[in-house]
Amino acid sequence: MTLKTYPLICTRGVIIFPDQEVVIDVGRPASLAAIENAQDNHGDLICLFSQKRMDLEDPGMDDLYEVGTLCEIRHVRRFDKFIRVKFRGLERVRLKKWVDNGTSDMGEVELIPNQRQDETEEVALVRMIAQAFEQMHPGEKFMSKELMMELSRGVGADVLSDKAVQGFPLATERKQEYLETPGINDRLVMLLQDMEKEKKMSEVEKKINETVKERIDQGQKDYYLREKIHAIKEELGDVAEIDKDVENIRKRLDENPYPEYIKAKVRDELSRYEILPPASGETGVIKAYIDWLMELPWWQVTKDNEDLNDAQKILDEDHYGLEKVKERIMEYLAVKQMTNSLKAPIICLLGPPGVGKTSLARSVARALDRKFVKMSLGGVRDEAEIRGHRRTYLGALPGRIIQGMKKAGVVNPVFLIDEIDKMASDYKGDPSSAMLEVLDPEQNSVFSDHYIEENYDLSNVLFIATANYLENIPPALQDRLEIIQLSSYTDAEKVNIAREHLVPKQLKENGLTPEQLHISDDMLLYLVRYYTREAGVRQLERTIAA
Repeated sequence: MTLKTYPLICTRGVIIFPDQEVVIDVGRPASLAAIENAQDNHGDLICLFSQKRMDLEDPGMDDLYEVGTLCEIRHVRRFDKFIRVKFRGLERVRLKKWVDNGTSDMGEVELIPNQRQDETEEVALVRMIAQAFEQMHPGEKFMSKELMMELSRGVGADVLSDKAVQGFPLATERKQEYLETPGINDRLVMLLQDMEKEKKMSEVEKKINETVKERIDQGQKDYYLREKIHAIKEELGDVAEIDKDVENIRKRLDENPYPEYIKAKVRDELSRYEILPPASGETGVIKAYIDWLMELPWWQVTKDNEDLNDAQKILDEDHYGLEKVKERIMEYLAVKQMTNSLKAPIICLLGPPGVGKTSLARSVARALDRKFVKMSLGGVRDEAEIRGHRRTYLGALPGRIIQGMKKAGVVNPVFLIDEIDKMASDYKGDPSSAMLEVLDPEQNSVFSDHYIEENYDLSNVLFIATANYLENIPPALQDRLEIIQLSSYTDAEKVNIAREHLVPKQLKENGLTPEQLHISDDMLLYLVRYYTREAGVRQLERTIAA
């Protein structure tokens, strides 16, 4: 066994066979040094071995396949950061030892000659391969003109077994098996097997194409491609693996207690979504609609705080006075606890600015242990803001009520409708008329949004509206509201609110401690009487902050 030493290059996924020419871009420092070494000291001879893993930057002997190719450097073209080299394969070689001479990688290799086997069998195999090539379609991707010319000239079995492989669409591991097989007849048998496999693959593809063409019209190119994928999946027995989005939505429908009419609606929309081409503008509209139906709360609910004393304590902590409002909330809780089911009242807190209407609504949510959502109606002039846009419009969205319910994530939040007296009407419709259905306890169990198109139950929502002026609320809307008047605070109440709430809040916001600043009740009363003249306490808070 004669060993010879040559410079060595590690390739990524490139297998070179004897009598084959390949162009490779070389950029690794060790590989560049090996090229220089081969040109200067080894008569342009160099060995190429393929890596087992392509992601390795600095492979060692254990990371290479044992069998590679001794090559001749035919041409070198230099660029800034790499060189482009044309190699010609000469012989199969087996790597025996890795040698690092300090400048480039070297390898001690043993030449692997071709092994002639049974000559009669060899002739028969060559004839069978030639016949197999003749039966193949001329358009096959591995049927190169060069190979057909070689076959017509009567190429030798050893050259044929290598030449034919280089054009075949084979995995790197399979090509390496050809390189590691010295027996010519063995390689010819492998080639016949792969040709037979390729022939069957072509037949399957043809069958898939025919199946697809029967299903669809010629003009629908996008639809054709998608049906082709379906047919491929059918051939593989892999039909269950449908689009991930659709599968996830179906799974959510099955696993969660959505109302039956919503499940039916979503399934109908999914059927349309699946058959539309991905590039169609309607797919985005349908997907957005399905997402809204799925994300809306249909059954999710929070458990109310059943402890009346605890609820009373929270209301007293957050607000001084306002006894009438607190009493109404406590009555609602008590009746609900007794009956275990009660339609939520529609409360409207009426009073001048700054008396704590909005903050009281937050406290109610905290006392009930419910989610809190706010919607401001100041300046709303479009009915679609309440009821949503129809899906036929570009960029359509549900109304603010449905958006608020999605944000809450439950069917029984405390929903604050702020500034209900500030709505206006114009040519786009009357939003106050749309609010009639929302705020009617007898109708809001079947609230209809133009975008959602399905009935939505708002009867479990505790709506709290706020307004400054009763006369600005339309009479029909007033009739549906339980008006609770919040009158202006007395001087004594303002002093109490300032001492218990406003002063501690402003000390914290201005980075002070109670020890650093103390404001007496007399000083607070002086501020109330001579610096602020208002119903609420907003100006008083600003004065304390100053």
